[in-house]
Amino acid sequence: MIAKNNKKTIRSWAFFDWANSAYNLVITSTIFPAYYTIITTTKEHGDKVEFFGRTFVNTSLSNYALSFAYLIMAFALPMLSSIADRRGNKKSFMKFFTYVGGAACIGLYFFKLDTLEMSIILFALAAMGYIGGVLFSNSYLPEIATEEHQDRVSAQGFSYGYIGSVLLQLICFLFVLKPEWFGITDASFPPRLSFLLVGVWWIGFSQIPFSALPNGTPQHDKVKTNILKDGFSELSKVWAQVKQMRVLKGFLVSFFFYSMGVQTIMLAAAGFAEKTLKLGTAKLIAVILIIQLVAIPGAMLMSYLAKKIGNINVLIMVVVVWIGCCVFGYYITSEYQFYSLAAIVGLIMGGIQSLSRSTYSKYLPVDTKDSTSFFSFYDVTEKLAIVIGLFSFAYIEDLTGNIRYSIIALASFFIVGLVLLVLLRKNEHKESLKL
Repeated sequence: MIAKNNKKTIRSWAFFDWANSAYNLVITSTIFPAYYTIITTTKEHGDKVEFFGRTFVNTSLSNYALSFAYLIMAFALPMLSSIADRRGNKKSFMKFFTYVGGAACIGLYFFKLDTLEMSIILFALAAMGYIGGVLFSNSYLPEIATEEHQDRVSAQGFSYGYIGSVLLQLICFLFVLKPEWFGITDASFPPRLSFLLVGVWWIGFSQIPFSALPNGTPQHDKVKTNILKDGFSELSKVWAQVKQMRVLKGFLVSFFFYSMGVQTIMLAAAGFAEKTLKLGTAKLIAVILIIQLVAIPGAMLMSYLAKKIGNINVLIMVVVVWIGCCVFGYYITSEYQFYSLAAIVGLIMGGIQSLSRSTYSKYLPVDTKDSTSFFSFYDVTEKLAIVIGLFSFAYIEDLTGNIRYSIIALASFFIVGLVLLVLLRKNEHKESLKL
């Protein structure tokens, strides 16, 4: 058993966000999207690329790849979390996914137009590594912190993630903006070096939580059956419990809808900005750095407001802001408008992720032994939302040829999530819950 609220344990756990958030910033948000869009846009073919004999819009292809990665993991996570719960070895799974993700990022060092197919595969594998690692990291939250501290601890993890990723981004920034300082003449080298550094950073700093967190507690009372059947049996058991918990079920459904918008925007925003505004790598990196820095106080602010007016009320306010961001994004025509939007997104980005994670953790049954299975259910919900969000985003661009329509379509997901959150607040009041 882990001693809850231990500062050293919590700090070590937070370093997992420090380690893997570099992937989120460099690979999904800044350097990779800009580099990818630039090298796959040619005079001969425009923004069309060939992928194993099929033609795609370049940004649609990368979004389809991410959608596929999330879909695979949505089906794999229930089986993996079941095995981890039964054997008590969830840290081993954290390590496996970390090493897969880190190695895939290192492999992206070789990404050029003539290696597009292999690079897209590595891009998807890196996403899988990140997804899997986050699941098993999240499942430690109720084990390392008591309920009254989970908002703060969750926010601390996200804050560590923002700080760590910004530090590595600054290092990469030097290579991208000032290659002459290092005698670099190949324009593709700084971005590719950044991908390599992400992999090394991710694997290296993950050793801190790996050395401090326990493997988990084996549950020998679980029946050992077929892995596939057993995994989804665990998911079914969680769902059976969730159906009996009206408020938890209501939160998960609302979370599903607003996550379609939140996660898709976070994953596709950089490609949108590069394609519509032609910001270039340098400006895009600067903007994302601002977002990350604003996100730190944003996560803390959401945690503070949650104590004052309740988690659900804060989530309602934030989702309303997200709807406004979608509408604003559709009409953006200048880089300064994008900067303004980026500042708003940064403020609410970390807050909604951190608060959603801790809200779910608070709704779980007290002293549950199946924390990994419950968080697997949470992660599957989020991953399926991402699959639908990303696929819709990519499909709408493919269908219309205009990525702006993809942005405005996301507002509908937020609107549904908002309505469900309002209904959830009413149910909370009826059941006299104060969260």
